[in-house]
Amino acid sequence: METLGYVGLGLMGLPMTRRLLAAGHAVTVWNRSPEKREAAVQSGALAAADPAGVAAKASIVFMCLTDAKAVEAVVFGPGGLAQVAGAGKVVVDFSSIHPDATRDIARRLHAANGMRWVDAPVSGGTKGAEEGSLAIMAGGDATDIARVEPFVLVMARRFTHMGPSGAGQTTKLCNQVIVGCAMAVLAESARLAVNAGIDARKLPEALKGGFADSIPLQLFVPRMVDAIHEPPLGHAATMLKDLDTVLDVAKATGTPVPMAGLAAQLFRMLQASRGEDAEALEIFKLSGAK
Repeated sequence: METLGYVGLGLMGLPMTRRLLAAGHAVTVWNRSPEKREAAVQSGALAAADPAGVAAKASIVFMCLTDAKAVEAVVFGPGGLAQVAGAGKVVVDFSSIHPDATRDIARRLHAANGMRWVDAPVSGGTKGAEEGSLAIMAGGDATDIARVEPFVLVMARRFTHMGPSGAGQTTKLCNQVIVGCAMAVLAESARLAVNAGIDARKLPEALKGGFADSIPLQLFVPRMVDAIHEPPLGHAATMLKDLDTVLDVAKATGTPVPMAGLAAQLFRMLQASRGEDAEALEIFKLSGAK
């Protein structure tokens, strides 16, 4: 019988953990900030003192962290996953990091203690995490994918094996090209409506069912126009990190990405003007006062 752990209880990790608990699974958790760990404990999770404590009790360790630096620290830092006997265990990393970084970390962890690795970045935001409607794209061995799939589908609507290690991260970059550019285009469209005297709140209704309709249109535009940024759907810093990774991979593969490059610069402007904690949809504010 599989035992489960979760490391990283932020905007995505906490609701995903709660879905596992609601499905009747025992989950051992750790988070850098104790208050978020306590929130999971109040929902029924068991607390561990460090990531190694999670891995000691769990055969499958789920993980959702900010960036590659955080993943590196959790895996190889003091009290990290690499410090426990890992044969027969698998890590499922929901973090969005560079494909090269995920392949390197997976290789080094397996060499250190035999632990296996699935890179499985997610799409769908906090709403998807709460509702279990996430789309998750995975890279890794097919046997490992099949092993973790029943538990992942408690947290997601779709879990697609895209190829070997790093393939999940590369697929997420494709996703972020679409989402990042969509945010920029929707902000531009909504600002044009406002400046021209049209009620931009009606755009999702007016365009529903047409070629311009999409989940981002329906979800993002009302939040942009009414300046609804709590709870955040995602941070500008996170989108910028991912788009910068797109540019790096594009350079390495000789891929022209002019739209992603422009979107990255807009999010860089947003972060510079409104700070590290700016919500991604505040990109609407770059073109107007509100």
